[in-house]
Amino acid sequence: MKNLVLASSSPYRRELLQRLRIPFEIISPDIDEQPQPAESPEALVKRLSLEKAMAISHRFDNHLIIGSDQVAVNEGKLLTKPGNFDSAFKQLRSESGKKVHFLTGLALLDSATQQSQVDMVITEVVFRRLSDTEITEYLVNDTPYNCAGSFRSEGLGITLFDAVYSSDPTALIGLPLISLNRMLMNILT
Repeated sequence: MKNLVLASSSPYRRELLQRLRIPFEIISPDIDEQPQPAESPEALVKRLSLEKAMAISHRFDNHLIIGSDQVAVNEGKLLTKPGNFDSAFKQLRSESGKKVHFLTGLALLDSATQQSQVDMVITEVVFRRLSDTEITEYLVNDTPYNCAGSFRSEGLGITLFDAVYSSDPTALIGLPLISLNRMLMNILT
């Protein structure tokens, strides 16, 4: 199999990919992650996943490049990385007691042929009713300011939920390994 490259700056995606025990390089892509006018969340995560892989493909002539992106959708509103305490507090308050959908896009690009596979996994998270005190304590202890939806399910964020529904449990962390494995198997067959 060709060498793998993960187009990401996310330590969470790096940790997930290490589970497959396949050697890989990691390079941070530099792209504009703003939604385009009238772009659906589904189209956004698929486009950004592929753009991340394509952004670094010129540096590798015969590699498989993985790109991934994630957004949350709460009552039709797009939630991205909050960046700070105040934004994260508002996001978690708005998610309290609700079902929120996390869309995780995935792209696998063959840099030699420029052929790609693109997929998306939807994860439904049912949040418990959260008090302002619980939200504050969570944010102070887990600082998930670089995570879509303002939580880290691999950390204390799991305590904020009543339930999680997904075909791929790693999608919520940011890299759907079941889908990625399927894509890699497609190349080998």
